[in-house]
Parts: sequence; structure tokens; C-alpha cells
Amino acid sequence: MKNYRWVSAFLVLVFASLACQTVLGGGSNPTPTEVFPPAGNTNDSFNFNDNSSINTNESSGGGSSTSTAGFPLPPDAESVTDMGTNLVTFQTKMSIDDVMKFYRDELGKAGYTERKDLTVTAAGTFSMVFDGDPSGKALAIQGVDFGGSTTVTISLQDL
Repeated sequence: MKNYRWVSAFLVLVFASLACQTVLGGGSNPTPTEVFPPAGNTNDSFNFNDNSSINTNESSGGGSSTSTAGFPLPPDAESVTDMGTNLVTFQTKMSIDDVMKFYRDELGKAGYTERKDLTVTAAGTFSMVFDGDPSGKALAIQGVDFGGSTTVTISLQDL
């Protein structure tokens, strides 16, 4: 029960932060970086640890890409705000269930394991936590359905 309260409080803070950023047009520091896959790159898998370039995966039915931090992004990710090595936010037209399936598949292929006891879905929101990042930190993924698009935040956390 204590874990549920902690996760719920964390989700409320994340969603409030996302809502403020959406309403106020985002912050001015640091400068967001839009992520575009490089032309002609046909890697068959993600490299989660290579921060020197953005990789695409042409074999996943739409050309998924990764952020500069190495986090996988769905093929239709837009309005990507990449804060470097620890935080990425984006919007997708995928449903919450599809986003969760995407991350289970992609991170599972990369050797990450989901902490199922911390996976929460409620009232158009979700939160997932994965272990297996080389940094030793947990990979936290949260999302909010805004009726037609889902806003997703990915971050590395000390959990």
C-alpha cells in the first residue's frame, strides 16, 4: 500500500509538471532538442548506450528511433523534448495500452525487466518502471492520455 501511495504522489507531480509545461509553453532553460532520425540509417536494433547519434530501427514496422539518451521512441513521436541523458518527453497518437506494449517489447529486447509491482494504470494515466540500465538507475516511463494523443515522459530515477 505504501508503494501505491508513493507512485500515486509521484504521478501527480509528474502530470502537474507536464500540464504546467503545456499550458505555459515550456521552460526557457535548457534548450529542447528535437530528435530526427538520420537519413539512410538502417540499424536493426537499438543501441541504448550510444549517446553519439540517433539510431533508427527499420525492421519494427515504421522506423522507431531513439533519443540522444538512448531511450526508444515510437515511430510517430512528435514534440520531442530531449533533455540529454536523463529526461525525454514526447507526444504520440498511440493509446496508453499501445505505448505500454511498445516499451515492454523494445526494452525487453534490450534486456530490461519490468518492475510489475510498480506498473500502474488509472484514469487515463500509466506509470512503468524497468531495471537493467547500465547506469544502475531505474527507467521510469509515465504517460497521460489527452484524448487523441498521449504525452509520455521517460527518465532515469534512483528508485
